[in-house]
This record gives sequence, structure tokens and C-alpha cells, in this order.
Amino acid sequence: MKIDIIVAYAQRYRFGHEKHFVPPITGIYLAALTPPQYAARVIHQQVESPPDTTDADLVAISFFSGFAPEAYRLARRYREQGKMVVGGGPHVTFAQEEALRFFDAILVGEAESEWAALLSDAENGRLQRVYHGAAVSLETAPTPRYDLLPDQFFITRVVQATRGCPFTCSFCTVPTLNPGFRTRPVERVIADVAYNQFRHWHQRKIVWFWDDNLTIDRKFARELLTALIPHKKWWLTQASMDVAKDAALLDLMRRSGCIGVFFGIESFQKESLQDAHKQQNKAAQYRERIAALHRQGICVMAGFIAGFDGDTPASIGDMARQLYEAGVDVPFLSILTPFRGTAAYDKMVEDGRMLGDRGWEYYNGYNVAFEPKQMTAEELTAAHRRLWHEVFSFKYSLRRIARSARYLRWGAFLMCAFMNLFYCLKRLRGNAPIDFVDNGLYPEIYRDTVQEMHALEKETG
Repeated sequence: MKIDIIVAYAQRYRFGHEKHFVPPITGIYLAALTPPQYAARVIHQQVESPPDTTDADLVAISFFSGFAPEAYRLARRYREQGKMVVGGGPHVTFAQEEALRFFDAILVGEAESEWAALLSDAENGRLQRVYHGAAVSLETAPTPRYDLLPDQFFITRVVQATRGCPFTCSFCTVPTLNPGFRTRPVERVIADVAYNQFRHWHQRKIVWFWDDNLTIDRKFARELLTALIPHKKWWLTQASMDVAKDAALLDLMRRSGCIGVFFGIESFQKESLQDAHKQQNKAAQYRERIAALHRQGICVMAGFIAGFDGDTPASIGDMARQLYEAGVDVPFLSILTPFRGTAAYDKMVEDGRMLGDRGWEYYNGYNVAFEPKQMTAEELTAAHRRLWHEVFSFKYSLRRIARSARYLRWGAFLMCAFMNLFYCLKRLRGNAPIDFVDNGLYPEIYRDTVQEMHALEKETG
């Protein structure tokens, strides 16, 4: 049996993403879970268009909410050709009844416990409608199928060492989607790190840990990073800001090759941090904690979200100056997106603030799907766009690069320069995030699913 695994994607910038930094791990990990008697192909829609027709017997489509209309469009195309089509991923997990309108079967939750059974059932003509994946141990988690990745991604070695996160941010689905916090055996993680069959030197040199909070288990982190040292890689990951207080761990991160850490800072506003359930973040400490990583030559990437209840157009505008003064090397800017399965979504539904006339394409981090507390949806979009243009202006981008040259290690500096120039060129070319208002990209049938869901949830509570 032949299987096409499609990681769905919808264009989020006016002229496309242009360059592709790192792939999601989902497709190549699912291919690694596929029993050897099946032939798997992985298609990342971000870099290649799914074929109009396929000789696959089964098509599996993974997606999150912002790409749901595109995933449903693909599912319809392949079902009309007589293919079995299966849906999975965060959106399917939290919108099961809706997804069943478009797929022959869905896999909710984590895939490990049910994927092989689903394939066997499909092959033998007894495909069930719903497969419920359980959270399982990562003891036997396989090495992803890196050989199935297209060469267009700058970084190709994506590795998962842990799964889950102990924090419960209001906008994040991870605590529900990946319950608990689990670690893989260090020797299995190192086997992924040691895989070197990549075309370009930077693909062989760089490791991207696809983890929500790699360093939260200090004992595991120290064991892993110690084992990394002999491999002489450059690596990046996501962590919480408390890592800055652990000087010994920071030193080990430097010695093991860390060039970049992503922090979800989210906001400088106290009320907004409370709304985000991120009371552990203290704006007054940002500069000090970022400086601790800079002393080790490590680049700090940071995410900021506009649209919390404490935000105003003025406070969002202040972020450009604030993130520079805090020392952030590479900023990532998004709009609050209340995904199903999060506290933010439940709160918005309860308050009647979800905008039911906006389809799932608005749930992509760059558009507004709810009524903000201190401004209109249009004002929030406009404030984010002004912030995006200022943060990635020539002035701020060059200042971040020039400043980082004083303290970043060589690999970290290269990454900082690359990312800042990448987004600066987007800004200079006018390749800004797409505003989905009235663009008519998707038929009303896909938008109707959102309206029906909001109405039902408000009625049932």
C-alpha cells in the first residue's frame, strides 16, 4: 500500500515565504512510524504543491487550524478520486465532528499508539471513522525519515528530545494535545544528532530541537547536553526564561554548541502576561535574563503576541522599542489566536467575543478571529502590521545585527544576521503578512463550519 503524508500549508505572506528555515517534524516522524511494508512519501505544502492526482492508496493530511480550509480542499480533491483520506493534527483533535465531514477517518491525539492499526485497517478494508491516540512513552520513538525531506529547507535535522510542557499558557494547546512531560532516551536522541546524510554543510552542522521546553528537566538536560559535546554541532531550541538563572546549565549549553534559544516572552504588559497565564515572566527581568545568555554567546529569539486583554494600539506600538532595549536578537511577532482546546478560546466563547463570520484561515497568527477588549479587530490588525513594519525596518534590523556582533559566537551571529536580513528584506519588498479580510480564498462551506461550532458551543456552554 502506498501512502502520501501531506503537511498542509496556506500562504501567509503576500509573496510567499521566499526562504524556508525549518520543517515541522510531523511528516517525517509519521513516516518513521510507518511499518516497512508500506511505501510512504512526505509532501510539505510549504515548499511543494501536493499533486493534482496521486497513485497513493491512502492520503494522510496533518494540519493546524489556520490551514484547515486548505486541508479540507485537498481532502475533497483526493476523495473525489476514490482515495482513502485520513486527517490528523491539532485541529482534528479539537474539531472532530467538523473534520469527519471531510475525511474518511481521523486520528486524534498523538499518533504512535494508533497509526499502524489505522494503516492495517485501511489495507484490509475495515477503516474506522475515529482513532484515539494515547500519550505514550518515548522510549522507542524512532529517528525521523530525514531522507524524505525536500532540500529546500535551510535546516533539515529536526529532533525531538522531549514532549510536553509543565506550563499552561492560555493560548497554547500543548498541555492538552501532549499531556504530561516525557523524555526520550539520550542515546536515541544522539542517534538522530549523529545522522549526517544531508547535502549542505549547514544542514549537517545544525540541530533544531523541536521541543516545547527542552531544559525544564534539568537532570535530563545536563545528560543530553553532555552527550552532545563530542558531536560539535550548532543547536537551537525553545526554553523558558528560568534557564537564565542556572549559570552551570548555561555554560553547558555553550560548550555543547547552543547558538540560539527561543523564549515565549509574549508581552511587556503585566495585565497581558496575566491574561496569557504567564505570571512567571517578569518584564523587569527580561533584559537581565537575556544578557545572561548573551554572556555565553547565545542568540535570543523571542515571541511577542499582540491582542491580549491588557493590550492597546499604543502598548503594541511600544513593543518595537521595548524588545530592542531588552536585547532581543531575533523577534517573532504574532496576533493572539484562540485555538480550540485552549483557555483563551473557552474564555472568548463564554464572553461571546469570537467572530463567527471569520473562517479558520484567520487562525494563523497574523489575523484576528475575536473581538479584542480595548480596540476593534481592525485596529488590532493595523497595530500589528505597524509593529511588524517597524521591528523589521532597516534601522532596527541593522542595529540588532551590529549589536550582536559584539557578544554572539560565530554560529549564533550568522543565524542572527540571516534571520534579521531575511525579515528586513521581506519588509523592504512589501512582503507583509496577508490580511484575509474579504479575499475570497476559500468557499463559504469552510467558513460555515466555524460559525456552526461557535453557535453550538455558546448554546451548550
